Amino acid sequence: MPIQHFPASTGAPPLSSAARVGDLLFISGTPGFDDNRQLPDDFAAQFGFVVKGLQRILQQAGATMRHLVKVNVLLTRASDVAAMNKLYAEAFGPAPYPARTTCVVQALPDPKMLIEIEAVAALAG
Repeated sequence: MPIQHFPASTGAPPLSSAARVGDLLFISGTPGFDDNRQLPDDFAAQFGFVVKGLQRILQQAGATMRHLVKVNVLLTRASDVAAMNKLYAEAFGPAPYPARTTCVVQALPDPKMLIEIEAVAALAG
């Protein structure tokens, strides 16, 4: 079965933003960089840029947020869980929501990263 790769943006580490195999699209961890490759200090701003990045990748694959079936959220601060849940409900809703795991991790690749989301989407054949 062929694999279709969606290249990462310029300046990203050596990875694909997503890879499609059959009807599944695997989206790499998406951080909250703005359009200038800067990380805002504010959690809500980073979350917004994560969502924008996910939407861009999904659009390239001909999909939307409603195609997401599994989401993994990585946070660096437990204190952001409540805010993330509120923002998540707005961005990924309305229900039903994708299956989700949320983890609070010690660190992400850039010390200013507060959130990263990876996901799997189911696409039409």
